[in-house]
Amino acid sequence: MSQQNNDDCPIEIPCQVEGVKLTPFLDEPAEPCLIQNNPIIKVPAVLAETIIQVVVETNIVLDPPASEIKRVHKDIYLTQCKLVPVEFGDEVCPGVFEVTRAKLFIAGFIRKNIEYATGLCNGEIRDRIINTEFSGYSDLTDDDFDTFPVLGRSSDSRSRYINPKNSEIPRLDKYFFENSVYYNEQPYCELVNANFFEIDFSPCPVGTDETFTTLREKIVCDLTVKVLQLRQVRVASIELS
Repeated sequence: MSQQNNDDCPIEIPCQVEGVKLTPFLDEPAEPCLIQNNPIIKVPAVLAETIIQVVVETNIVLDPPASEIKRVHKDIYLTQCKLVPVEFGDEVCPGVFEVTRAKLFIAGFIRKNIEYATGLCNGEIRDRIINTEFSGYSDLTDDDFDTFPVLGRSSDSRSRYINPKNSEIPRLDKYFFENSVYYNEQPYCELVNANFFEIDFSPCPVGTDETFTTLREKIVCDLTVKVLQLRQVRVASIELS
């Protein structure tokens, strides 16, 4: 333990360690190398940012029994977030159409960390971790989209031939097949924030000198997610002075 003198009284600093003085380095701006040719880049485009309300209810078994709930921490995890188009609009490129309405399928779980007291006077603090699953869907219409998703359509066709010996019937042994496959960028989701509102209680009321083994939770979570899709866009180059 070292001491530092003060005009009024010495100050004791416990557990003190030596600090290392760092040498300042000089830095200056670097000139970036830019190619002025209006490049096309591929970047995530925000299709929509929406608030989805998740409502779940579950019973939690506490072992050993609890006398009092101390703290509850929560997080939300998405295991599925899929956009399924149901209506289409204008054709923006050959065979590529805007999606004007879609179903957003959401699945995941809420992770809860519950800290609770186990005794009436001098009990231990225990920890209980649970994962509450949820799943559902949300309807996204044209008003919900900031940028419409795009989807290229694949095609599959078959041509028939007439029988050269009898023009009144087709040939069953000769066909012409044509198919075109468009490989689309899958829209995906990104968590923004989650606001939890919940009530936790024992289904059977207990007195101040009793414990309980079941905790019932009712959770309302306002979940904000971004829906994105990779897009090709042209970036206008500018001359640097």
